[in-house]
Amino acid sequence: MVLIQVALDLVELDRALLIAQEAVLGGADWIEAGTPLIKSEGMNAVRKLREAFPGKTILADMKTMDAGAVEVEMAAKSGADVVAILGRADDAVISESLESARKYGVRLMVDLISVDDPVARSQELVALGVDLINVHVGIDQQMTGKSPLETLAQISKEIDAEIAVAGGLKPETARNAAAMGAGIVIVGSYIIHSDNVTQSAKEIRQAVDNAGSVPDSGKKSQEDEIFEIFWRVSSSNISDAMHRKGAMCGISTLFPGRKIVGRAVTVRTLGGDWAKPVEAIDLCGKTDVLVIFNSDRNIAMWGGLATKTAVNRGIAGLVVDGAVRDMHEIKTFDLPVFAANVVPNAGDPKGLGEINCEITCGGQIVNPRDFIVADDSGVVVIPKERAYEIARRSEEVWKKEKRISDEIDKGKSMSSVLELLKWEKQK
Repeated sequence: MVLIQVALDLVELDRALLIAQEAVLGGADWIEAGTPLIKSEGMNAVRKLREAFPGKTILADMKTMDAGAVEVEMAAKSGADVVAILGRADDAVISESLESARKYGVRLMVDLISVDDPVARSQELVALGVDLINVHVGIDQQMTGKSPLETLAQISKEIDAEIAVAGGLKPETARNAAAMGAGIVIVGSYIIHSDNVTQSAKEIRQAVDNAGSVPDSGKKSQEDEIFEIFWRVSSSNISDAMHRKGAMCGISTLFPGRKIVGRAVTVRTLGGDWAKPVEAIDLCGKTDVLVIFNSDRNIAMWGGLATKTAVNRGIAGLVVDGAVRDMHEIKTFDLPVFAANVVPNAGDPKGLGEINCEITCGGQIVNPRDFIVADDSGVVVIPKERAYEIARRSEEVWKKEKRISDEIDKGKSMSSVLELLKWEKQK
């Protein structure tokens, strides 16, 4: 039977205990005191988990690089059954950790996160006598598209030891991990940031219990995944994920409730010259957003006829650092429009400007094919080179907020959920 380990990578102990209870109801077998929780609460986190779950396996994710004997002893005396340390640690640290583990009756898991040659290192670790190998891709690596499954497939063929796997696992990837030979599937975010922890744990349980011997080869493209996530999250979630970068200033929706997700086709024009904006419509596809910089916000370079053409073309939306007009016509079409101003006077088609060049729109640099997400809160630009990473990070923000919202629905205040007083900077 494949075991499910829920990784409590949180900083609030009360929340961690509540989430652990819900995860156990959904089928979680092992409970991990995650490194953030241990750094926040110390060994008390392990003690409280031991008290709350006397019949469950408790793992302390110490991520030890030095002083292995001492840290394993601390975790063991606090109630851990398994202690996790780092594979990048020196062999002397591994050996001392093993001696301590044997002395205090716990098992030692070694984490391969950021190990240069995980296959070779796992063989060395097994030779040293470690109990479990954890094939792990860290959260920041996950955001760039790295997965632990390829490494798992290699290691499972080379070593004779119990293998755990961790790194952004969801039901489909958890199923694949089980099919590839993982004995322990470690899941953090998908469970702990869910607004229904028990249901999410059940989904993981069902996936690993129904895993065959052959992994599922069906995989979405990164492009498809980016679009799916950006449609799900808000511009606010994305802004948080980008640390308040990318948000345009002075540009807002003309039609509340409409959202844009797409890739930028950029236009630079001057003084209401509408020739290049209209020409650019013909270059747009169904997932493209026309992003226009007009040097004058008091002369419209977009109106009803341009809107009708854009709708016929099927473009995803319009973002204008400038003015539009003919609102009585534009509002009859289902085209999301974000602009800096609305005025009645129009410019002339002189043909000045450029299409698909770098522009500055709403104070943000926009390059052709960058991603644009716009909703009632505003417009954000996501550089195409970081689109997958930012999509994944914004999804994490979205999930965390959903989880907090669920706890507020259950009667907690926002300040108590986040323990704001505890985490305020001390003077």
